[in-house]
Amino acid sequence: MTAASFEPLTLGIGCRRGVSVEAIEAAVRAALGTRALAHVRAVASIDSKSDEAALAGFCARHGLPLQFYSAARIADVAAPRDGPVQRHLGVGAVCEPCALLASHDGRIVVPKTVAGDVTVAIAADRPPYSTPTDHA
Repeated sequence: MTAASFEPLTLGIGCRRGVSVEAIEAAVRAALGTRALAHVRAVASIDSKSDEAALAGFCARHGLPLQFYSAARIADVAAPRDGPVQRHLGVGAVCEPCALLASHDGRIVVPKTVAGDVTVAIAADRPPYSTPTDHA
């Protein structure tokens, strides 16, 4: 990849009720590591978090669209299971499946990262084009 090119990224975020925008910001920055926040094109979470002010605030701060997925849709995505998440939300995981769904079936580049009460996973978008065929 050249300096001018990049992989568009999507964030899957899970959080406890009432977390702060700053907590989400810190968790995202930790998960991104050396990747630039400017490469993120969308954020996704479970629809039961659609009223979570910190998620909306983080996305508004950075001009990012926020997408929500139902538990049924999330359950269809293969991801490592988390017992407490299963008990509280009815799905085995949130951040990794949401990142994958928002990435249009891309690939996880940063698996679930936990920072306090926030979990973040990062997926690289699936390219919107086919891989060139071999002309041999």
